[in-house]
Amino acid sequence: MADLKTMKGISEKDQKLIAEAESLLGPEPGTMGAVKNLFWGNLRQELYFPYPDIASERPEETAECDRLLAELEDYLRNEHPAPQIDAEQETPRWVIDRLFELGVLGMTIPKEYGGRGMGITSYNRVLELLGKYCGSTAVIVSAHMSIGCGAIKLFGSDDQKKAWLPHLSKDWLSAFCLSEPNVGCDAGGQETTCRLSEDGEHYILNGEKKWATSGAISSLFTVMARQKLADGKEKVTALVCTPDMEGVDIFEKNRSKCGIRGTWQARIRFTDVRVPKFNRLGAEGKGLNIALTCLNYGRCTLSAGMLGGARRAMDQGVKWSQTRFQFQRPLAEFDLVRKKIAHMNAMCYAMDSVLYMTTGMLDRSDEDIMLETAICKVFCSEMGWRVVNDAMQIMGGESYMSENEMERIFRDSRINLIVEGANEVMQSFIFAYGGKQLAEKMLAVQESVGWDGEQGFFKNLSRIFKGMMNARVRRAAVPLGLEIFLHMRRRAPRLTSIHASLRAHAARLCDAIREHSHQFKQASKRYQERIVSAQAVQARVADNAVWLHAWACSLSRLDHEIRRGGEGPEFDRHKAAAEHVFSLAELEIQKNIAELYRNADQTMEAAAVAALRHVETLPNSDFIIPERSPVAKGTGRTPRRSGIRLFPGDAYADQSKH
Repeated sequence: MADLKTMKGISEKDQKLIAEAESLLGPEPGTMGAVKNLFWGNLRQELYFPYPDIASERPEETAECDRLLAELEDYLRNEHPAPQIDAEQETPRWVIDRLFELGVLGMTIPKEYGGRGMGITSYNRVLELLGKYCGSTAVIVSAHMSIGCGAIKLFGSDDQKKAWLPHLSKDWLSAFCLSEPNVGCDAGGQETTCRLSEDGEHYILNGEKKWATSGAISSLFTVMARQKLADGKEKVTALVCTPDMEGVDIFEKNRSKCGIRGTWQARIRFTDVRVPKFNRLGAEGKGLNIALTCLNYGRCTLSAGMLGGARRAMDQGVKWSQTRFQFQRPLAEFDLVRKKIAHMNAMCYAMDSVLYMTTGMLDRSDEDIMLETAICKVFCSEMGWRVVNDAMQIMGGESYMSENEMERIFRDSRINLIVEGANEVMQSFIFAYGGKQLAEKMLAVQESVGWDGEQGFFKNLSRIFKGMMNARVRRAAVPLGLEIFLHMRRRAPRLTSIHASLRAHAARLCDAIREHSHQFKQASKRYQERIVSAQAVQARVADNAVWLHAWACSLSRLDHEIRRGGEGPEFDRHKAAAEHVFSLAELEIQKNIAELYRNADQTMEAAAVAALRHVETLPNSDFIIPERSPVAKGTGRTPRRSGIRLFPGDAYADQSKH
């Protein structure tokens, strides 16, 4: 297989970027997952069909989860102080204690350590319900369960689990320290460091972490730190710290923010902190693997919380459209309002389908899951935000009034497009990781039988002749050449595991999958090495992969509902929503393909350059500048904080207080 880093014309910076990404992600899994196959024009129907059915596979767990949901909803509806949490920017300690008491904060911890031992699907059902009532609470629970104690549950030794998990299931909150002032989506760029002490019994930890959700009220947090290993390479190691360790300074508990105001994001400074060797999670240098694995779970729970909020907003918006009259008739009779209602219904169905397809894949331990969880996050955060926006528009001015709760859902939702990997970063990741193996195959064929302008005529001829004499190369080169140069598309995949009534929809999906693969190849040929940095092009291809996956998940779910004998108003609503998903997905895919050939990229670049040149003339002192900017540190204006609630830090925040 060819190496993309050696592709001619690729810059040194891009070579380094690819190498770092490969090191970060590790070796490719043994088998390609559902989404990677879409880039090849394949549909691995056994990964999509039948739709995951945890209720049938784990009836006892499902029954326990149903009981928990009933008890939790009663609490959320009648006791939970969501408006107060938002207004006061603080979640009372009694709320956290109540969640521990209900078993919510120990859902996935094994029963032997005091938890409920639930699977990922059950866990996300609970997060969806929390998101319906309070975005802040959903984030607190997710941060604790998915990435806080999740790291210990997945990677801790038996002794570590015995020491920490019983507390984490009953009375300790946990936090995850990955982001830094200079590290956001670039998780591999850790500046916090650790080194083994001379006696080999401790790690000496130094650095600073930012955005550690619940960090100021947690009894334990996992810290990612860069370590120089014995072979001279620097990699990230995961260490478990407690806030009472000497040298740990929680110097900022929280900052006032737009949404999820009841969550607290701490800033923590580590100065020569001696972390016992016992507290290392996993092997040295495997910290990023731990972080990325935990993010697979966190991206699902983020999506679940978003789905809950979007569903609540949709139902409120639809009810408003039926009861709000203008021009002597309800809003629901107006075509453009109906368009929003249909869109909300379709997107909530698709989000639900994508989320629980993904949790089903995690529950059955699919090997190659990283793209699927990334798409789950991108799709649910983006479409959930659009659903809430539609509901806001339907409610009009009343949606802006705090007591109606819509504006709180609106504010709480916006962060989801940024955290757990900004959606723009995820688009490039979906394109690059999804198409990497296919791109390497194409490059290998080109290096064997493609014309090289830097080589002479006879050298080209000799190499191409030799390549075509190789049966393996020939088998790959001929169909690829026919498709790229003569546009002879490969045969579309066939979906046989489908209910007879859905065959026409399945055929449309399969045609779209074939076209997606064809357009990836065409874009790779047209842009050559420039594709590595052409993010606008990458985003169009990635978005099509996202829509194809959402389409396949929705089709599988509808197939499942039909086979269960679906009938009645709820089934009719689901069927109409699913069919609208198929139509919207097809239109979006066609639009993105058209924009691969006709777009505003050139004028976009010119307009961006002009704006950048203009703002360069404006003094930094008029603007907020990143605190660790390598080019402008210390030159920006100090933001005004008068009237903004401040949260001073403590060297140690007592767990019994908030």
